[in-house]
Amino acid sequence: MDYRRFNQTIILRMDAGEEILEQLKVVATKEHIKLASLSALGAINEFTVGVFDTDEKKYYANEFKGTYEIVSLSGTITSMNQEYYVHLHLSAGDREGKVFGGHLNKAIVSATCEMVITVIDGVVERKFSEEVGLNLFEFCD
Repeated sequence: MDYRRFNQTIILRMDAGEEILEQLKVVATKEHIKLASLSALGAINEFTVGVFDTDEKKYYANEFKGTYEIVSLSGTITSMNQEYYVHLHLSAGDREGKVFGGHLNKAIVSATCEMVITVIDGVVERKFSEEVGLNLFEFCD
C-alpha cells in the first residue's frame, strides 16, 4: 500500500494480496481521520458482502472467489464510542458481467485498488438504533 495526502484528499493505492478494510484502517488511524467519504475501484479475487434483512434485523453474508472487477466501492468513515468506524458497500462484476454486492465485510485485492478519501472537517458518531437494528449517524453538537 502507498498513499499521498493533498490537503483534505488522500489518494491511496492498495496492492495484490492486501485486504481493503485492514489497509483502510491503517491509513485512517495514521492520518487521524474522524470523518470522511471515500470511493474506489480496482480488482479483487475474494470478497464477502452482507445484505441486511430489515424484518429480521440481521445480516446475511455472501462469499465470492474468482476474478472480479470493482464496479463501485463507496462509503464513510465515522466513529462509534469515539473509535474508528467504517461503513462501505461494494459492487463487483465477474467475467460475464454479473454484478454482486452489499455491505463490505472483506475484500482481497488481486491487482490494485485505487481509492480516493475525502476528509471532512467534523465528527459524526454512530449509535445503535434498536428500532432499525443498525448503527446510525448520530450528529454531534
